[in-house]
Amino acid sequence: MSILSLPYRPSAKQLPALIGAIAAALLCVVAAASLMAQVSGNRGIAPVASSTDIDVGGIEVNTTGDNAEDARMNGWKEAQRLAWAELGGPDIPDSQLDTLVAAIVVEEENIGPRRYIARLGVIFDRQRAGSLLGSSGQRARSAPMLTLPTLVSGGTQTMFEVRNPWQRAWAQYQFGSSTIDYVRPSGAGGESLLLTYGQTGRRSRAWWNNILDQFGAADVLVPIANLRWEYPGGPVEGRFTARYGPDNRYLDEFTLRANNEAALPAMLDRAVQRFDSIYSAALSAGRLRPDPTLSLDNIEISPALRALLDEARRSEQADRAAAASADQPGESGGASSTEAEPQPEATAAAAATFAVQVATPDAASFDNALSLLRGTPGVSAVAVTSTAIGGASVLRVTYAGELSALAGALRSRGWAVNEGSNALGISR
Repeated sequence: MSILSLPYRPSAKQLPALIGAIAAALLCVVAAASLMAQVSGNRGIAPVASSTDIDVGGIEVNTTGDNAEDARMNGWKEAQRLAWAELGGPDIPDSQLDTLVAAIVVEEENIGPRRYIARLGVIFDRQRAGSLLGSSGQRARSAPMLTLPTLVSGGTQTMFEVRNPWQRAWAQYQFGSSTIDYVRPSGAGGESLLLTYGQTGRRSRAWWNNILDQFGAADVLVPIANLRWEYPGGPVEGRFTARYGPDNRYLDEFTLRANNEAALPAMLDRAVQRFDSIYSAALSAGRLRPDPTLSLDNIEISPALRALLDEARRSEQADRAAAASADQPGESGGASSTEAEPQPEATAAAAATFAVQVATPDAASFDNALSLLRGTPGVSAVAVTSTAIGGASVLRVTYAGELSALAGALRSRGWAVNEGSNALGISR
């Protein structure tokens, strides 16, 4: 006996639920496809490996020869001599100069039957050429700086979402001889979702800490290129702004101009070199240093400030010792001894100074934090180390007790407290 199966027909009550389930499944499929589209494709540009060799670029040559290969070799020889002269090297024969050259970089070249016109770069081996140039000594470098090149064009800010010439210029530049330790993301995979222009406007130190820890950096640099075309394919004017830090602080700016689209890569290479000079000068001037609020575990007080604090502590201890010695001769009898008993308890908890990072979204919250901290029991002094309205300010709090006791006192007054190494992070 055969059984006749009929197609499933949902009832009127089941139909809305079935339609909803199908719509949810389609939405999940579309969302997954959209996410894959955002992180797939040729987005990343891997940065070149940094070398400490001496790089001289932009050498223009125009030579001739018996054939194309001979003209090219003559051009490379001339580029070596011109680059060596640009470095101020002493007069040496070509045979010795050949031993100092590590590589020839072809930036642009045009080869004819007997003529060679090119723009070249020459890389000299630092170990061999350093002694002749007097630059073989080691130079101090900055802390690792996460570099986020931002391109502004047509009212759109892009970073790693798509490949662009500004990202390429930073990826291909040789920073081996720079005093700045650039950490250059490639922009591949999920980096294009994590590192966007919107990130530069964030003030949350917790969010910045997650990103910097992922790339092994101590702070952030934001070189911005704002390009404007006079007409398609025509002259390009670039306005470049150097910013740094989690608060997106302004450092310097300059303008450059390219005559046409073909000259844009050369202009961007010059801009990267100018940015490196700006950041290096800021490092030498002491303006470019890691923000101490980026990591509670790595907050450090400057040596000058630490010396002042140590001197103040020694002065307080000397005053206490003098007061104790002055009170000791006048003490006699049981009554005096009973009055003197609480004194060791009052001085048992030595005053210590801690760094406190407090969230200050506006000026009112900053003033409120100062007044509340100064009114906390056991706090004898509150000084301002750095102010960041709209971000996180750093205060120096002198407290008669340990860090955990200060954290408990602040929690009892309604603060959300995160404990670090000799530092606290608090917020409302």
